[in-house]
Amino acid sequence: MRQGRRDGFREFAAGRSGPLYRSACLLASGDVHLAEDLVQETLGRMYLLWGRISRIDNPAAYAQTVLVRSFLTHQRRRSAGERPVGEFPESRAPEAGAADPELRVTLLQALGQLAPKDRAVLVLRYWEDRSIEETAEAMNVSSAAVRTRSTRALTRLRGQLGDSLSELVAR
Repeated sequence: MRQGRRDGFREFAAGRSGPLYRSACLLASGDVHLAEDLVQETLGRMYLLWGRISRIDNPAAYAQTVLVRSFLTHQRRRSAGERPVGEFPESRAPEAGAADPELRVTLLQALGQLAPKDRAVLVLRYWEDRSIEETAEAMNVSSAAVRTRSTRALTRLRGQLGDSLSELVAR
């Protein structure tokens, strides 16, 4: 019985590690070390509760929720205002070759300047393509808060990017 649960978790972790890592990279504004830590923390929490979690309808959505909450908890605990620097390592992102690297770096830098909750809302709504209700549940806030935060976050993001985004996309 225990071996079956372990095998089930290993299969789940192997299948979800990539998508979790990509979401974590976006949440962490390209900080791959923090992204790896967030994925490990998420999978660790999932493993501890796997007996109960494996019986729910959508363990992958639960894992995304755990990831976002781990990120927000990390941001609250973080006392230093340090920001990741440098370029996004193309070798770590599976779809890195499909997009313009300068555009990726510009977007990651702009996302990094948003508040953690704003960044989480944008990642969940527009990267993960979740509904307002799913995003609200993952962040433990109301649907109205998600709508308000996403509108304000998009406005801030557009203000930060200004004309630089249109220049990068026009190429």
